[in-house]
Amino acid sequence: MYSSWAYSVAQVIIEIPYIFLEAVLFLTITYPAVNFYGSAYKVFWYFYTVFCTLLYYKYLGMMLVSLTPTFQVATIFASLCYTLFSLFSGYLIPGPQFPKWWVWGYWISPSSWSLKGLLTSQYGDREEEIMAFGEQKALNTFLDSQYGYKHRDLPIIAVVLLAFPLVFASVFTYGIAKLNYQRR
Repeated sequence: MYSSWAYSVAQVIIEIPYIFLEAVLFLTITYPAVNFYGSAYKVFWYFYTVFCTLLYYKYLGMMLVSLTPTFQVATIFASLCYTLFSLFSGYLIPGPQFPKWWVWGYWISPSSWSLKGLLTSQYGDREEEIMAFGEQKALNTFLDSQYGYKHRDLPIIAVVLLAFPLVFASVFTYGIAKLNYQRR
């Protein structure tokens, strides 16, 4: 009755209110627990980063299921994607310390943009002095020197964080509409 495009777009849209609720619940629990600075600006950025992160992980799973013939193959690819996202997130190895031939993985990893969004929005404008690696530095200077996170990059981070769910959802929509693994 409905076209495959309408069905797949409906699947994408129906996830948004549920993920919105998940992000709100996550924010109400973790933001006070971590004791971040309580301004509306920082709470919005935290919510936006968490919301986009949950969206792209959900749509990545849906995309992999639509592109593979069985859910077992999708699970294998998902575990590979999650491993690569974690490896290139900039958490274990900071972005500026990646070798030149691997830095592309850092820039295309959605997790690196989420981490950049969380840390930059919460601490990128803070001037408090901290002790890091045996020297006294301002917090925002430490984020810039160690991780390459600059507070002025927040608009770019916002666009990229929105782009990942849109790309994954678009590929999912195309995969559901055009790929058919059924045998007749």
